[in-house]
Amino acid sequence: MNILILSTNRFLYSTRRLVETALARGHNVKVMNHTKCYVVMETNNLDVYYGDHVITDVDAIIPRIGSSVTFYGSSIIRQFEMKKVFTTLSSLALVRSRDKLRALQILASKGVPIPRTAFAKYPSDIDHLIKQVGGPPLVVKLLEGTQGLGVVLAETKKAAKSVIEAFYGLEANILVQEFIAEAAGKDVRAIVVDGKVIAAYRRVGKEGDFRSNLHRGGTGEPVKLTKEEKEIAVLAAKSLGLSIAGVDILQSNRGPLVMEVNSSPGLEGVERYSGKDVATAIIKFIEKQVNRPGKSDNIGA
Repeated sequence: MNILILSTNRFLYSTRRLVETALARGHNVKVMNHTKCYVVMETNNLDVYYGDHVITDVDAIIPRIGSSVTFYGSSIIRQFEMKKVFTTLSSLALVRSRDKLRALQILASKGVPIPRTAFAKYPSDIDHLIKQVGGPPLVVKLLEGTQGLGVVLAETKKAAKSVIEAFYGLEANILVQEFIAEAAGKDVRAIVVDGKVIAAYRRVGKEGDFRSNLHRGGTGEPVKLTKEEKEIAVLAAKSLGLSIAGVDILQSNRGPLVMEVNSSPGLEGVERYSGKDVATAIIKFIEKQVNRPGKSDNIGA
């Protein structure tokens, strides 16, 4: 097959692993910076260009789209979709999963357990918003935040009101979410590929930080998921229309709670701490799907 990886950095661990694995399995593979691609449309003709060259003869694309270019990246994916090129991530699923509010609304509607979450633009009484998530301590999240940035733990009501008022003063869109104290700065990242959990590891935040992101100085360790955790991870990915996903789960006293679903999960942490070959699972998934009749995404959310 001819596989195209859409990535702004060919030297990233995840991109390198996918290239190595695809080549090892006998495929042709190229890495292309999607921010330097552009689309051209006319009646019954839709092309993707890189420079002055039309991109042709592509059997499958693997989008690795950064959060800062979600809109542009989705437009490139969409053009490939309309040209009937298989993609591991649909344009609609990318946009759906990157919008934290939209994603949580969909997850909740599909029966996926999540922390109690509130959203308001200009609440007349912030006290009511705080009360809806069980009071302090609580978590305030920027909708546009990523890798743990824009996430604040407010431990008192006074601190919570100050943080919320500050964000509203900046006209930022935020979520207010209950704090799961028993998670103790840890969560589980489960990698779902083609409806199955193929690897997982526990992320542990650095001392004094409730966030477990590796980008924030956290570490990882092996973990064995329960049957319930696996089922919830699969349901979360399916609910958002994701064939490949990193599902972040908090282990609470009332059971697993999905905190977030990542549509372009990194491979370094999970391969290092789980010992599983995630890159090969992704390439095998593509091999199985290419040349099959395409399925439309009818989730409509």
